[in-house]
Amino acid sequence: MAIQGAELARACALAADEIQAENIRVWDLRGISNLTDFMVVCAGSSMPHLRAILRDISGLVLEWHGTRPANSEGKADTRWVILDYIDVMVHVMHQEMREYYGLEELWSKAKEIDWRKEPDAPPA
Repeated sequence: MAIQGAELARACALAADEIQAENIRVWDLRGISNLTDFMVVCAGSSMPHLRAILRDISGLVLEWHGTRPANSEGKADTRWVILDYIDVMVHVMHQEMREYYGLEELWSKAKEIDWRKEPDAPPA
């Protein structure tokens, strides 16, 4: 079975962390958004860094879990790229764009997930 939901969001965040993406945050948007269930937002400080983040998220999530984004929007040169995994959307943004658009404020009602923490095991 393919990885999905919170587990996929966490995998994307961990992959971003591997390439030292900045200010990685994950939100649970279930019940708030009709577009996706989870959102991962991270930042890069330069065009090469943004390209590396995109490469590593796509590559590592594919390697770890065999899952590819269904679509992507934008290019590193636009300073904002979205990797769409259907139930998880990953926003890779240049720090200036992130500050300008303020996704944190837009989704302030969403519950933030601690992606560094191992998820609780389901009951047996």
